[in-house]
Amino acid sequence: MSKGLLIDITKCIGCRSCEAACKAQNKLPENNDPDLTATTYTKVMERGDRFVRKMCMHCQNPTCVSVCPVGALQKTNYGPVVYDESKCMGCRYCMAACPFQVPRYEWSSAFPRVRKCIMCKDRVAQGLQTACAEACPVGATTFGERDDLIHEAQDRIRQEPGKYVNQIYGFSEVGGTGVLFITDVPFEKLGFRTDLLKEPYPMLTWNVLSKIPNFVGVGATLLFGIWWITSRREEVKKEEAEALSKKDKH
Repeated sequence: MSKGLLIDITKCIGCRSCEAACKAQNKLPENNDPDLTATTYTKVMERGDRFVRKMCMHCQNPTCVSVCPVGALQKTNYGPVVYDESKCMGCRYCMAACPFQVPRYEWSSAFPRVRKCIMCKDRVAQGLQTACAEACPVGATTFGERDDLIHEAQDRIRQEPGKYVNQIYGFSEVGGTGVLFITDVPFEKLGFRTDLLKEPYPMLTWNVLSKIPNFVGVGATLLFGIWWITSRREEVKKEEAEALSKKDKH
């Protein structure tokens, strides 16, 4: 079953405990960036008198995964969209493709990586909740099975129809996301993208490519070439290390 987060904007008090917990969990510097950065995976944004968390949405069918030519990004069976820096070739297609503009790049690093929330994948794999959900003192962030969170959100909206907007953001946007939001203020007024399609973006790409066989062939060849170059680079690195090791022994 896919895990996720339900964020109730009506409950958030802007304490930023989630930010601090995220930085501690991921061993990030305790800086106060104004937006998502390579060292800030979640950010509480002020929208009038409301507080809105910004983070990776962990899409059910992630566009970032579909465009990565080397498989550095993967959607796990239990929910998180994770990143393998050893495979990344730095193309940054994921940054261009993400409909929520989430992934960030370590521009100042000599060996840059793509950085984003990975939904505390190690904690989740062990049956624990995410650090941000555990740290929230008012229950604004709830961790659990995505289906259960949807039912919880629906119950809250049904029980207080005059309080909540009758919408769960992330229920169907871009095919559904692992991070869900409910609010008492229209989502467009809180900075959320409300122009997104309901169909998963990777499906749109496939629908186009499937009608252009020649392009698919060329694209597949190109992607295979990129994969081969990346794999060969790793093989050369391994061979050089082994050669140095043998040299040192002699």
